[in-house]
Amino acid sequence: MKWDDIQEMPCSVARALSIVGDRWTLLILRDCFMGTKRFDKFQKQIGLSRHRLTDRLNKLVDYEILRKAPYQEKPVRHEYRLTRKGVELYPVLMTLAKWGDNWMAGEDGPPIEYFHTTCGHKTSVELCCSECGEEINPKEMIPKMGPGLRALSEKARPK
Repeated sequence: MKWDDIQEMPCSVARALSIVGDRWTLLILRDCFMGTKRFDKFQKQIGLSRHRLTDRLNKLVDYEILRKAPYQEKPVRHEYRLTRKGVELYPVLMTLAKWGDNWMAGEDGPPIEYFHTTCGHKTSVELCCSECGEEINPKEMIPKMGPGLRALSEKARPK
């Protein structure tokens, strides 16, 4: 299977990766959550070529993760803002950051700490069951076929 075909797989992880599954896109999203909005600032912070940055930003706009908003008329310049769909990627980045802090930070510790503005405390992301509130343990999870895979299975069944 080619990388371009991964979005056709009946798998939510594969489909999500088809959009956000490269390092540059994740770094762009990281910077968006830290307040970066303008092309030149993305380029300076990430060190990405103009061509590659343009490609990644356009893809995020095409998939409605970011939206372009003009901030200057002559010449026309845009900034990039997270959409609701884009904001929903925040837990993904926070979970990835937590993993990086736990396994890659080194002896000096994490490069960034996160503080919850409502209570003022330093925090980290925790995955909890939406029903009982208990922390999720992969050994206690059972994946089952969902409606999308059932529908695909039924379509493939000979008549």
